[in-house]
Amino acid sequence: MKLFVGLGNPGAKYAGHRHNIGYMAVDRIAADHGFGPWRSRFNGVLAEGQLGGDKLLLLKPETFMNLSGQSVAAAMNFYKLQPADIYVFHDELDLAPGKLRVKTGGGHAGHNGLRSIHGHIGEAYNRVRIGIGHPGHKDRVSAYVLHDFAKADADWIDDLLRGISDGAADLAAGDAARFMNAVALRTAPPRSSKTPAPAAGKPSPKPEDPTPEPDTRGPLQRLVDKFR
Repeated sequence: MKLFVGLGNPGAKYAGHRHNIGYMAVDRIAADHGFGPWRSRFNGVLAEGQLGGDKLLLLKPETFMNLSGQSVAAAMNFYKLQPADIYVFHDELDLAPGKLRVKTGGGHAGHNGLRSIHGHIGEAYNRVRIGIGHPGHKDRVSAYVLHDFAKADADWIDDLLRGISDGAADLAAGDAARFMNAVALRTAPPRSSKTPAPAAGKPSPKPEDPTPEPDTRGPLQRLVDKFR
């Protein structure tokens, strides 16, 4: 059994904030994979489902970001899980928008949700770092993360969330590489090696004839050409 935790702040006014990308990720997994309804548990809301034949728990702490660890610790202790069984989806300032990395252990880099989780269960859990970019100066960070994504971000967010959902079963199975590959296939699909079709109204180019043209030169001309 694994526990996927999406970090964010509860309430409609926070729903579109950059800080809530973790909520968005687990919401997408729940919707795409037919998870049960969200129920109030562990100072948050919990949904249960199956991925890859194994039980998976989705948790959204509703303690507000700074106290997220309370909810995570309560769920972990109830289900007798280890930190290694937990994957926390959160916004990451140090990654470009739409980039994603999986990391185990390490510091919290000033993220208040991770700081709280560190304080309750230690650092040996897994993080799914979802890039939102950086505003350019540390004094602007708070206003930046507590603000809605721009309308222009809608396409890459949708691609990213689709990729997270596509690879969720791989992540639950502990295969972070396949999970990240599933995300990459959505956010940066490989280009086809096939020759593109001609534009409408334009004739297709004729293929080159591999048959050499017959040599019509006379013997004397061939000899002269040989020494040119």
